[in-house]
Amino acid sequence: MVIDTVLPSAAQAAWTTLRRRLDPPELDYRLTRWLFLRLLGLIYSCAFYVLLFQLEPLIGRNGLLPVRLYLDRFGASGGGFFELPSLMWLHSGDGFMLALATFGLGLSLLLLVGYATGAHLLALWFLYTSFVNVGQLFYGYGWEILLLETGFLAVFLCPFVGDGWRHRSLAPERTVLWLLRWLLFRVMFGAGLIKIRGDACWTDLTCLLYHYESQPIPNPISPLLHHMPAWFHAAGVLFNHLVELVAPFLLFATPRVRWVGAGLIAVFQMILIVSGNLAFLNHLTIAVCVAGFDDRLWVQVLPARFVSWVRTPNASVGPPVPKAPRRWAAAVLLLVVAYLSINPVTNLLSSRQAMNTSFDRLHLVNTYGAFGSVGKVRNEVILLGTTDPKPGPHSEWKEYEFNCKPGDPTRRPCWMSPYHYRVDWQIWFAAMTDYRTQPWIVHFAYKLLVADPGALGLLARDPFNGERPTALRADLYRYRFAPVGDTAWWLRERIGEYLPLLQADSPGLRRVVESFGWPLYTEDGTSAVATPPCPCVSDV
Repeated sequence: MVIDTVLPSAAQAAWTTLRRRLDPPELDYRLTRWLFLRLLGLIYSCAFYVLLFQLEPLIGRNGLLPVRLYLDRFGASGGGFFELPSLMWLHSGDGFMLALATFGLGLSLLLLVGYATGAHLLALWFLYTSFVNVGQLFYGYGWEILLLETGFLAVFLCPFVGDGWRHRSLAPERTVLWLLRWLLFRVMFGAGLIKIRGDACWTDLTCLLYHYESQPIPNPISPLLHHMPAWFHAAGVLFNHLVELVAPFLLFATPRVRWVGAGLIAVFQMILIVSGNLAFLNHLTIAVCVAGFDDRLWVQVLPARFVSWVRTPNASVGPPVPKAPRRWAAAVLLLVVAYLSINPVTNLLSSRQAMNTSFDRLHLVNTYGAFGSVGKVRNEVILLGTTDPKPGPHSEWKEYEFNCKPGDPTRRPCWMSPYHYRVDWQIWFAAMTDYRTQPWIVHFAYKLLVADPGALGLLARDPFNGERPTALRADLYRYRFAPVGDTAWWLRERIGEYLPLLQADSPGLRRVVESFGWPLYTEDGTSAVATPPCPCVSDV
């Protein structure tokens, strides 16, 4: 390992002994690297695929949070490329962004089928960085920065240039594998710490009594788990603590012990995939878990011909040694990650621990965490429209149906992950607060009032078949799982108003739209972008 080159001579003997115990030189990691990169290619493919279908209605020119307006405001405040690295500084048109997303999907599929060089992986990483840095609210999730950190480390697993199909025969630099384990440690241990610090239900073992019902997007298995007995939920919390607070330390032990730690984490992630819809977070974490194993495991579970193919042409001579330039690149990477880890480690040790936060502009070393608090009830924002010329309480109101979030109580919860319906997720957060803290939902309501095709494309069902409603409102409902055997999946009751009755020509609504610089629509469907004087939603 490259650390040998930077230690004082007096420490060489002790380090050599420790290294041989933790990472014996005869171990091979070529299969580990091959599997990790294929899984990473799968996650990248999913991430860019989501972009292609949701980019325009979310962050496009006429989207809910347009990139152009965001960059204009950021530039007006004195910021630029070096404060917010993104290719969208070159151009923020929809065509340009869609071309970048298409290019990213192509590179991702190449990685998925086996092509990889450092330059290829660097291009993938910076393409996705460009979108995350301008995606605003809709790209503020922990798995976005986790993908960026993972993707950056992957750059150093292959030769930077050369035949991207033959990298499999070259040994990966072990320093990078250790850095991937360090990343996995922070992901899991950060999640464990924020739970025991954030909500008493994690220490009294009751959080899972509520979690399956109140989580962002339940799936069809979630109701079955919710109705399990209390001892089952208590055992689940204990297993959670074992995996998040104990297993991460096993990643730095001897190889066989590492297998136990990485295996526990991988099984835990599979359980989370079965029990809910967390986009590609759990799939990506499983990919990082692969770095906890060496090829001895894969040789036992994979076909011999496949093992030989991956290691060709060096299958019979043992793992080859990375060349000096790759070793020195890994040494520099180690120093950079060590320096950038200071803030994340400080955050882990802090009683005011933040979760899913970056401390550098490129998201190279981050802090993570999930479900620091668990909601005891589930509230949902339900959007309704009417075509009544004189809309009021007694008008016929029809509900808009989202792709995956709960709405119609008789509709089965959906399977979503590793796909990500971003509006469905974000409206779960909106239900916890007042609409004034979520101005995007006011913009969304306005777009539904003018039957904007992009906004309607984010829904599963438009009750007006593309026609403009005369008014729209939003109500807040309390949802809970229906008893086992009930004909419905959910029971719900109305709590009250979330958004007041809105009409497209309401002066207050139009002032809000104008204040953010969002397009105002005319009766014929055309729009013009306003100049934002002062973003404010109080007029609604």
